[in-house]
Amino acid sequence: MTKTRANEPIRSWEDGDSVAGFAYLRKKERKQDRNGKDYLDVELADASGQINGKAWSDSQAIGRSFEAGDFVAIKGNVTSFNNRLQLNLKDCRRVTDADREHGFDETLLIPSTHEDIDRLWARLQALFDENVTRPELRRLATDALATWGDELREHPAAKMLHHAYRGGLLEHVVSMGELACRLCDHYPELDRDQMLIGVLFHDLGKLRELGAMPANDYTEEGRLVGHVVIGYQMLRDRCAAIPDIPAGLQRRLEHLVLSHQGRREYGAPVEPATAEAIALHHLDDLDAKLAMLRREKLDGAEGVQYMKALGRFVFLDALEEAEPRDTPEPTPETDEESEPEEPQDDSQPMLDL
Repeated sequence: MTKTRANEPIRSWEDGDSVAGFAYLRKKERKQDRNGKDYLDVELADASGQINGKAWSDSQAIGRSFEAGDFVAIKGNVTSFNNRLQLNLKDCRRVTDADREHGFDETLLIPSTHEDIDRLWARLQALFDENVTRPELRRLATDALATWGDELREHPAAKMLHHAYRGGLLEHVVSMGELACRLCDHYPELDRDQMLIGVLFHDLGKLRELGAMPANDYTEEGRLVGHVVIGYQMLRDRCAAIPDIPAGLQRRLEHLVLSHQGRREYGAPVEPATAEAIALHHLDDLDAKLAMLRREKLDGAEGVQYMKALGRFVFLDALEEAEPRDTPEPTPETDEESEPEEPQDDSQPMLDL
């Protein structure tokens, strides 16, 4: 009989595994197969990664009540489809408080950066302490981090595409900032102070455009205004408290925020018109695209894959990564040699954990 892997991170699952545990339900769509039978297309996540799943007509999940945004208890079999791992979902239900006795912990299920957030934060502070030379811009960075630092440490950088997880915005800003310093070493005509302030503020409007994890959905302000204009206003508000910033310099910083999307059809009110704005746009684009490819690999995708976000087929080779974060061991009551008992109704536990 197949051994069930209980309460183990998604990123550790392999083709052929039978798994049981808990996850965050990012997506749920009800569809029909070619025979007209209902099935569910879902996306499950935890702090280590995510996986697509299907609940076919014979799955008990079909008749249960749960929605995207719920923490759920699951069981199923891991298979490989088109060089990507997928979960054949045998059952799924909303978690209850009683599940905490069996290992449910929502902090382990929120998609998160694989970087250490405290170390990322230290790297971010070092970027400004060691590289920004103008006193007024050093103060601008210090004020911004004091005002929004707690949110920046936790916030995603996007809803779905790149760095769409807890700490993602901080990871993105640190990566871009360190790249910006290397770029300035290669192109000494670039203004390092402007580049780093542009990196800090370019996506800062996403703190108000998007809600925090795990929901990570657009706010009303985000839908109606957007992070580019929000970030522009955040920059102007901070600059207003620092009267010695020259007007011309402030205008160039504002241009960095307003133009970082690159083209008007991508949401930029203006297109990059300075060397720093051109460089910032391409750094942003590069870091976002490589992060998307990295996340695909972390989620188990290999070989030739079509990536809708990039509008092309890509080739993903295997990724060598460090061990995933520890998760709770199964409780002593777990019988790992037997399949979990089938529930009689929604009021009874689904998982024998």
